[in-house]
Formats: sequence, C-alpha cells, structure tokens
Amino acid sequence: MGMMRDFLMMFFGSGRNVVAETAEVFRVNAEAEDRRASEHRGAALGQYAAEFEHPCVGGFDQFINGLNRLPRPMMAFGVLGLLVAAIVNPVWFSQRMVGIALVPEPMWWLMGAIVSFYFGARHQAHGQNFQRSIAETMARVPQVVQDLSTLEALAPTATAPRVADPTPDARVTQVAVTPSGNAALDDWMRTQP
Repeated sequence: MGMMRDFLMMFFGSGRNVVAETAEVFRVNAEAEDRRASEHRGAALGQYAAEFEHPCVGGFDQFINGLNRLPRPMMAFGVLGLLVAAIVNPVWFSQRMVGIALVPEPMWWLMGAIVSFYFGARHQAHGQNFQRSIAETMARVPQVVQDLSTLEALAPTATAPRVADPTPDARVTQVAVTPSGNAALDDWMRTQP
C-alpha cells in the first residue's frame, strides 16, 4: 500500500498534478481559455463604452451624425418612390429614364465607386475609355430625342380612360356591352338614381 501511495504522490502529490500539466501541453486548458476570452470581451466592451463616454452635445456633432444616417434611407425610399412613380405615371417615369440613358458611362463608374466606398465595399476601377463612352452617348441622342417625342405625344392620351375593343366581331361586342344576369349588380343598379 505504501508503494501505491508513493507512486500516486509522484503524479498528484505536493499540490501538483503532473497528468494535468502534461495534458495542457497537448490541449488548451478550457478554464484558462474561458477566463482569457472573458477578459478579452470585457476589454472590448470597455473600449466601446469609452467611445460613448462623452456624448455629442454640440450642434455640429449632432448635424454630422444626422447626415451620416441619411444616405441608406434616402436610397431605399428613392427606389421605392421610383417604383410608385412608374405605376402612377408611366409616361413621366419613362421620360426620366430616357434622360438617365444620356448619363455618360464614366459618371456611372464614378457614382458606383462613391456608393461602394461609402458602404465599405471595395471597388476596383476598370479602365474605361472616356472618349469612346462620350461618343456612344452622343450617338444615342437622336434615338432619345425620338423616344421623348413619342412619349410626349402619348402624354395627353395616357391619362384619359379608354374602352376595351373586344374584337371587330359584332356578336362579341354585343355580348361585351350587354349586362349579365348578376342579381347583386341588378339590385345595385335599381338603387342608383
């Protein structure tokens, strides 16, 4: 029994755990790792809290903070507004889109770079031939002018209500304009002056 005790004391005696110390060479001590991770999170939160220790009390700071919050909502609401405009007044929307077609390609690249850098994305500028782009844009001007003329000719009639033309067949036309045997519709028609 004394031998066994001496053997175990060799590994676990005198406040040391030789097995645990040896195992930590091959595997990280989970408790120590959790303690380090907790200290790291605490330090990060402390640094974050220090940024907001002094609130922005100046009018300029508040103005700049407000400006920094505007671009994303303005772009989102702008796109939604364009969708509504396309539904409400397609001719007006088409006229604006034809105007956008005249914007030179290098300006689209520049706007894309500004927007992508604003949102933190990387934008790799592709070499574009500026003069070629301008020439292509100018070559489209006659077509754009013709499209605008066509759209302006449609503008007064686009808002007027139209009657569907079923077909040139007289029988189909008669069926289309003859009221049906809908009882609810007939009751409603009797109540109208």
